Amino acid sequence: MSSLPSLPSPSSITRPGLPGHAELHCVSSFSFQHGASSPQELIARAHQLGYSALAITDDCSVAGVVRAYAQWKELKEDAEKQQQDFSFKLIVGSEFTVHDDEPFKLVALARHREGYGHLSEFITSLRRDSPKGTYLLRRDQVTESSLDGCTVLIVPPRPCSLEVITTLATWAQALFGDRAWLAAELFAAWDDTVWLDLLQQASQATGVPLVAASDVHFHVRSRKPLHDVMTAIRLGKPVNECGMALQPNAERHLRSRLRLARRYPAHLLQATQVIAAGCNFNLKTLGYEYPPEIVPAGRTPTEQLRHLTEAGIARLYPQGPDPKLREQIDKELLLIQELKYEKFFLTVEDVVRHAREQNILCQGRGSAANSAVCYCLGVTSVDPGRSNLLFERFLSKERDEPPDIDVDFEHQRRPEVIAYLYGKYGRHRTALAATVISYRTRSAVRDVGKALGFDTAVIDALAKSHQWWETSDSLNARLRELGLEPDDLDVRQWTTLTQQLIDKPRHLSQHVGGFVIAEKSLGWMVPIENTAMPDRSVIQWDKDDLETLGLLKVDVLALGMLSAIRRSLDFLSRFYGRKMTMQDIPSKDQATYDMICEADTVGVFQIESRAQMSMLPRLRPQCYYDLVVQVAIVRPGPIQGGMVHPFLKSRQDKRNAYYPPILEKALARTNGVPIFQEQVMQIVILGAGFTPGEADQLRRSMAAWKRKGGLDKFQHRIVEGLTLSTENRPFAERIFEMIKGFGEYGFPESHAAGFALLAYVSAWLKCHEPGTFLAGLLNAQPMGFYSPSQLVQDARRHDVTVLPADVSHSEVESTMDDRLTVRLGLQLIGG
Repeated sequence: MSSLPSLPSPSSITRPGLPGHAELHCVSSFSFQHGASSPQELIARAHQLGYSALAITDDCSVAGVVRAYAQWKELKEDAEKQQQDFSFKLIVGSEFTVHDDEPFKLVALARHREGYGHLSEFITSLRRDSPKGTYLLRRDQVTESSLDGCTVLIVPPRPCSLEVITTLATWAQALFGDRAWLAAELFAAWDDTVWLDLLQQASQATGVPLVAASDVHFHVRSRKPLHDVMTAIRLGKPVNECGMALQPNAERHLRSRLRLARRYPAHLLQATQVIAAGCNFNLKTLGYEYPPEIVPAGRTPTEQLRHLTEAGIARLYPQGPDPKLREQIDKELLLIQELKYEKFFLTVEDVVRHAREQNILCQGRGSAANSAVCYCLGVTSVDPGRSNLLFERFLSKERDEPPDIDVDFEHQRRPEVIAYLYGKYGRHRTALAATVISYRTRSAVRDVGKALGFDTAVIDALAKSHQWWETSDSLNARLRELGLEPDDLDVRQWTTLTQQLIDKPRHLSQHVGGFVIAEKSLGWMVPIENTAMPDRSVIQWDKDDLETLGLLKVDVLALGMLSAIRRSLDFLSRFYGRKMTMQDIPSKDQATYDMICEADTVGVFQIESRAQMSMLPRLRPQCYYDLVVQVAIVRPGPIQGGMVHPFLKSRQDKRNAYYPPILEKALARTNGVPIFQEQVMQIVILGAGFTPGEADQLRRSMAAWKRKGGLDKFQHRIVEGLTLSTENRPFAERIFEMIKGFGEYGFPESHAAGFALLAYVSAWLKCHEPGTFLAGLLNAQPMGFYSPSQLVQDARRHDVTVLPADVSHSEVESTMDDRLTVRLGLQLIGG
């Protein structure tokens, strides 16, 4: 949860005699370039002002409601801990611009689960009928059933005649009956009294009741300058040229109830309470089931998962698994059953099995490599029984969050896997999760600078490097270098508004491969939009939103090296006269490790960069686990945390390795130096008394502490706990500093384990079959660290004959005349 400014508690703002109020029309920063405050800021501020409810009503969207819900839930839990009453309500809704002779706004508020479903499907229909990021709604498209189960507010265009207002009210009443309301939105304008009088006349004439609303765009009035800048960005012109497009004052903030009482008649504020009382939808009631067809007739999901797992055990362990592994498998199956995730695991297994039936190389990675069940299902390739991976990193009852299974497929054939998902479940039941593209420092500097009218050259110079943004001293120095005075009012406004714009959403994009699959209509659960690609669709929630609600996604990712390896193996199959797989490659080939130690790794997965090459002769990998460490250690986390030199020192001389006996399970495998996220979790579990769930919360705080803080609350417990268990305070303090150094760059051991396997396979191919390795790499382009010409030069140094592309002899792709002769393909010809 992002940190919010410290504000008074609701009780300190509440005054006797103030009217209750529920704000029913409020857009957040997820109404892109319209709302200037985050959903979290809006919820927190409304609660602090003593509102009874707040509706988040983004423009044809519910993209921000999950973050609002997370903030609401946090406030509720805090109140319960303090044994305080908590009646504040989050209302889910959306606003729409209806195009008519005079365009007007329509606000729909979900009254219950069915109402939310109709709202979601209404948004879906509008978004799916329009280009990405847009929608068009005409009055004749709104039908009686469009927003069934929703309260509807009509916001007439201002100014307009009594006739227009009356016509709109009559139309709304005919469609929505007693669910229709007229919204009175008053912003301290000179004609507020006249406008309110017109609305009251229309209400009396039609019988459509009137209610107060505020069309909120920011949580506090001080956000008005940022809203002006956002307006300028949206219009593509400087603020001083935006004219009437800018709001005339800052009244579109969450106003105090005293201010509202002075602005609105009491009965209009009371009407907000009536509407809020009828809106009882809560996101936790969504209800979500995976498709049932993944389970064969006659079996339950639990039975089918057990059946497939046992089949995998028989295949992988012909002599039977050791008792410890069997115990782990049974423990995992029991937890999966308890959390009701069987269908999710079966769905992932089905996708992987289909890919392999089509000869598409794939491999699970990430925290799923911690799971023995995933290994038995064939989803992952790393045997957790031979490693010390932490299952709680993957799935925990205490954490109560869905598991995350990432599966890499050949990047050139991933569209086939995606087509399989759409074909099996239909476009109405599956779509990609969203990715929220937010402002970063550079883009914020540019957009704010342009909006404020700064010179383009100055904007470019300031935006080129953003390290200076970390501290005010370095920022001020950089500004002075550009001839700008930090205390100048315009310059201060630039830097202040830039800081406010950072992390604000710019637009929704599609997740790299996270698919959400529903039992029935996905649009009944979350709106679906078009993407820039005509055959794809995306929901309005991102992966963090899905985690918050406990919804599952199947990650279908792309990896170029899998394409290269599969193509290399296809060439080898032709030469050997039998099908070659990754499992046929010897697992402990000394020649391969000798080549790796010499840093002869051009084209080898994950260990081909200059930084990796410089580390290889120092670390000198001699086994698979050494490669796991090698993949992870050349990363910002271990480098910033000061782990690299201590690790190398202890590796060269074991006498330099130190770890207390209580932490042996966590630190022995890396000579006393924590390299991986899982080790940090194990350290605090073993040495500081953390539960697995608490350790995972620490991991999450590590990932976000530089941006949001949050590690400080763990410092005392970690340092004191480790000091008590190890009787070594300097060691405890050093461990905590290493944890801070990890920051958001700490690498998961499970992730490194999967990557290390591909690193070894690609290194073996390069060492023993350099010709097929080159052909595989060339036919998998674009991918990797090196250009085709560099790969060709390196292959020639390994005695590979490379024949030029020739229209008389070449095919589109590169081919092989024999195991050491490659003919370049026509696709490599530039033009």
